Amino acid sequence: MCGIVGYLGQKSPVPLIVDSLRHLEYRGYDSAGVAYLDDDNLLQVYKASGKLMNLENILPPGLQIRGNSNGKMNGHRHIGIGHIRWATHGAANNVNAHPHTGSRHEIALVHNGIIENFYELRQELQAKGHQFLSETDTESVVQLLEHLSEGETDFCKVILKALGKLQGAYALTVISKKHPNHLYAARNQAPLVVGVGKDADGHDEFIVASDAVAIVNHTNRLIYLKDGEIVEISPAGLRIVNLQGEEVEPVIETISTDPLTIDKKGYKHFMLKEIYEQPDVVRNSLTGRLQSVHQPIWILGNTPQAEQAFEAHLQTISRIVLIGCGTSYNAGLVGKYFIEDLVQIPVEVEAAGEFRYRNPFINERDLVITMSQSGETADTLAALRLSHQKGAKVLTLTNREDSSMAREADFVMPVRAGVEVSVAATKSFTAQVTALYLLGLSLAEKRNRIEPELLETLKSELLKIPARIESVLNNTEPLQALARKYGQARDMLFIARGVNFPVALEGALKLKEISYIHAEGYSGSELKHGPIAMLDSNMPVVAVLTKGPIFEKMISNCQEAKAREARMIGITNTPIPKELQNTFEDILEIPECPEPFSPLLTTIPLQLLAYYMAEFLGKDVDQPRNLAKSVTVE
Repeated sequence: MCGIVGYLGQKSPVPLIVDSLRHLEYRGYDSAGVAYLDDDNLLQVYKASGKLMNLENILPPGLQIRGNSNGKMNGHRHIGIGHIRWATHGAANNVNAHPHTGSRHEIALVHNGIIENFYELRQELQAKGHQFLSETDTESVVQLLEHLSEGETDFCKVILKALGKLQGAYALTVISKKHPNHLYAARNQAPLVVGVGKDADGHDEFIVASDAVAIVNHTNRLIYLKDGEIVEISPAGLRIVNLQGEEVEPVIETISTDPLTIDKKGYKHFMLKEIYEQPDVVRNSLTGRLQSVHQPIWILGNTPQAEQAFEAHLQTISRIVLIGCGTSYNAGLVGKYFIEDLVQIPVEVEAAGEFRYRNPFINERDLVITMSQSGETADTLAALRLSHQKGAKVLTLTNREDSSMAREADFVMPVRAGVEVSVAATKSFTAQVTALYLLGLSLAEKRNRIEPELLETLKSELLKIPARIESVLNNTEPLQALARKYGQARDMLFIARGVNFPVALEGALKLKEISYIHAEGYSGSELKHGPIAMLDSNMPVVAVLTKGPIFEKMISNCQEAKAREARMIGITNTPIPKELQNTFEDILEIPECPEPFSPLLTTIPLQLLAYYMAEFLGKDVDQPRNLAKSVTVE
C-alpha cells in the first residue's frame, strides 16, 4: 500500500519527488522519505515518521541539487527516489521509514509490497556480516543487492539475480552511487508506472511511480510495467528486460488524463466534498448508459463492439459472483439483493481475501464481477486472476480505467466517481451500487424477466435518484445535532433488513473508520441471536427502516432493542405511526423512493453522521490512523 517515486532528468529532483509523493499520500502516511545523489555523488537520505509534511519540515530550505536559480541542472542528469509508507513490518518510526540503504551506504531502495522470505534472507546476510538497522522486510532486499554487487559492474544483472531470490510482491525503485546516472525499477504483483516526458527545455526526463496520478502533472506518456519486468533508465534511454534477462519492447501509452488538481473547493474536508458530489456521481454513471426509459441500457459505455461482446456473454451465464473488499464488498451485497430479485439468477458475494485462498467452484458459465475503487486491491486482483484460471469471464467495476484490474479483465465498467481523495470511501460506494443497478436492469431486460411497464418505472425512478440525494444533503442540521448528542458513545450498532442490510454494514464501517468508535452492523433479525446482549442505556442503535414488506418486522426489531433500554435512532423514508414513535429517541426522515433503490438514499445520512461525529471528536477525517486508500498488499 506504500507509494514509491523515482526521477531521472535535469530538474532538481527533491521538490519534484515530494510533489509526486503528495499525490500518493492516499497510499499511506506512517512515514515518508527521499534519497538522492548530491553534487559530490554522495547518497543523501532524509526521512521522517508521520505524514509527508513532517518530511518537508526537515528538508534543507530551498533544496536544489546541481541547480541554478531556476531549479535546472547545468547539463547534468539528476536522480532521486521517494517513498510514502503504510507500515507492514516494523513500527512507524524513522528507522523503519524508507528509503533503506545497504551497510556501505552505496545503494538506496524504496519498496511497495511484502517480501515473504525476508527473514531467511536476513539471517543469511547477517551471517555474512551485513548489519541490519530496521525491522522491515525491505532492508533485506537492499542488503542483498549490496552483497550481490560485489565485483559485478552490470547492476541490472545484480537486480535480476536478487529478484530471483525474492518471494512475494514488490514494486522497487533503486539508485546506486556506482551507477549515478541510472535509475532502476522492478515490478511483481504491485503496480508500477514509468512516465516518459520532456522538461521545459526539451530534455528527456523519466518518472517512476506507483500510480499515474503522481506522474500526470509532468507527462501523459506512460509505460505500465508488467509483472516480472525490470526497467533500466539512463542517459542513453530506457530499457526493459524480463526475469530471464530478455529485452521487452516498451509500449508507451498516451493517456487523456488532465493534470491532477486536488482541491477541497471550500469544504473543510475531502470526505465532506465527496459526499456532496454524489448526486453528480450518480448522474455521471447513468449518462450514456440510461438515456431514457424507452431505450435499452448500455452497460460498458465505451464501444459498440465491446457492448455486443458483453451482451452475448450475458446470454450464456447461469450465475454471477461479486468479489470485493470493505466498502466494495458491501456494495456487492446491495447488488445481490437487487439482481437476484429482479433477474432470478443466483448471485454470490465473496470477500476477495477469502475467495483467493480456497478452491471456489467457478466455471465458464459464471460471470465474475470484481469491484475495486483503485483497481489495484491485491486480494481482488488475485481473485480476478484465479477466476480466469478457472475459465470464467470477468467484468471489473473500477474508478480507474488505467488500473491493473481494468487491463486484465475481459470487460470493464468504469464507475465514473471521479478522484476520491479521502481514505473513507463514500462516492465510490454510490457509484458501484449504481453500476450494479444498471447491470441488473439490463439483465432483466435482455432476459425478458420483467414486464415492460415495471422496467420503465424502475428506469424512471433511478433517473430521479440524484435529485433525491440532493434533498438529503440540503438538510444536514439534524445529523449535526445527532453527532453532538451521541459523539461520546463508545459503541454503536446499526441495523437494517433486506436490501438495506448492507447499508447497516457500510454505516458501521464508516463510523469506525474515521471516528474510532466501535461500531457493528447487523440484520435486525440477528439481534436476538447474540448482539442483543450488548444493549443497555449507553448503546445507541441506528435503525434503517424503509417502506416495504419488512417495515413492520424492522419496527418489531427496534422495539426489542428499546425494551433493553437501547437509545434508538430511526432513519426512515416513510412516516412512522404516531403510536410507535416513542420507540425512537430520534427520527430522521428522508425522501421516499422504491425500496430496491433506497440504499442510494439511506447511505447518505449514515456517511454524514460518521463524518460529523469524527469532526466533533477532532479526528483526522481524510487520513484516519492505520488506513490507506489503496490496499495493494495482502
